Formats: sequence, structure tokens, C-alpha cells
Amino acid sequence: MTDRPRWFTHADEGHSQWYVERFRTMAAEGADLEGEARLVDAMVPRGSRILDAGCGPGRIAGALHRRGHRVVGVDVDPVLIGAAKADHPGPTYHVADLATLDLAEEPFDLVVSAGNVMVFLTPGTEPAVLARLRDHVRPGGRIVLGFRREPDIYSYDQLDRDAAAAGLTLEHRFATWDLEPFTADSGFAVTVLRVP
Repeated sequence: MTDRPRWFTHADEGHSQWYVERFRTMAAEGADLEGEARLVDAMVPRGSRILDAGCGPGRIAGALHRRGHRVVGVDVDPVLIGAAKADHPGPTYHVADLATLDLAEEPFDLVVSAGNVMVFLTPGTEPAVLARLRDHVRPGGRIVLGFRREPDIYSYDQLDRDAAAAGLTLEHRFATWDLEPFTADSGFAVTVLRVP
């Protein structure tokens, strides 16, 4: 058991900078990097407060900011936060662990956590992360999680149990950010949770 996120323990040295450069290259080549932001944008009114939990190098936070939302990005990796500030200015960014997140700000309308964040957390902290995210969302708001199927790390069944224990309601589950139906064979899930 480790007390460090898998993002650091299950990757090679230099992984963070490789990840930053990967998305910079994809952006320069014209890749569509805003699918998650389009879905989130459709779920809330213009000017909503959105938390990008595990924001990485800021591509979703930046896209949502450009769409007129008030965005805060949080990531445990200072290299990624540095890239987010450089490449996607506008949102407010913080280096923080989602398991202990405590932003002294007004509640958010929605939290988005894309990029497989849930399988990169410190092992065993998933319930705490869901509770911390819930506590940062206004009543009736949503938490949108997207991560690949990794049953040996964190299964969708365990997510459902942890979400229910946190008082969250499973509202939708899709196989992709463009709303393809989720099936037992889906290798990815976008889960929409409602905050009471």
C-alpha cells in the first residue's frame, strides 16, 4: 500500500513532461481535444462555476473557460499545473490532492474529472475523493467522471457503491464523452452523479 497517487508510482520518471508534450503535439496537429468540454458545457448554463478535478495540463479547463464558464482546475502534479497555467490561462489553478481538497470558495455547479483520474488516485482514497468532490458542489449539482475500465484498480461497481455511500445518485452512464451507450463490454465509462 502506498500513500502516493498512482499517477506518480505507476509511471516512469519524466512521465509528467511527456504527458504535457503529448497534448501540446496533439493540439498543434489539430486534434479534437474538447469532447469532454462540449458535454460539460451542454449540462450547465453559461457562466457556471466548474471544478476540473485532476485537470492535468488544463485542456478541459481552458476549453470551458473559453465557453464562458468560471473554472477552477486542481491537480496533484505541479508539472501539469505549470503547463495548464502556461497553455490555458484564464481558469484559476491549484496544486492539491483530491482526497484532501478544501477550496475556500463558493460551491460549484458541476465537477468534471476526466483523463482517467479515478484510476490514478492514491489506492484506497476513492471514497474520500468522492466525498470531497460532493462537498464542493451545490445541492442539485453534478459530478461527471470519465475513466477507463480497470477492475483490478477501481471497478465501476465499486464506484457505484462508493457514490451511494457518499449520498450521490447515479444519473447516467455512457461509454464515451459523445454519449455512446454503455454496455458490459465497454472499456470506458462516463458516469454522471447527482449531488443531493
